[in-house]
Amino acid sequence: MCTVANDNDPSQVVISGHRGAIERAVALAKDMGAKRAVLLPVSAPFHCPLMQPAADAMAKALADARIDAPLVPVFANVTASPVGDVDTIRRLLVEQVTGMVRWRESVLAMAETGVERFVEFGGKVLTPMVKRIAADVDAVSVVTMAEIEALAKAL
Repeated sequence: MCTVANDNDPSQVVISGHRGAIERAVALAKDMGAKRAVLLPVSAPFHCPLMQPAADAMAKALADARIDAPLVPVFANVTASPVGDVDTIRRLLVEQVTGMVRWRESVLAMAETGVERFVEFGGKVLTPMVKRIAADVDAVSVVTMAEIEALAKAL
């Protein structure tokens, strides 16, 4: 079994599932002319039904956790839609464990609602994806404390 785990951008899709199925899918993708098809060094089959035990544990952990309503809508990657209701946030956090990350659609939805600046904290993976999805937005990554301080001053 394998399924799409991440729709990252127009040029990148990640699949997840049983290792043997993923290995066969990588070979097929290469045979079909994919520019790049590789096994990712991950510790589990994230964002697929094989993670149901983890989703159950997440549901149990979040059942009594205090979650306050966000001050601004949060875009849930599992729906690519804004959400502000606490019970819905709790449910979607659990669904995200087994559900596909709809990053491409999430970025498009944010841009369509007027988000013009995307800031990635702690890495430099999402920023290039954002630029491939919505070329007209400003996307920056901040990793070091100096970069975070500069960003805070610029705001």
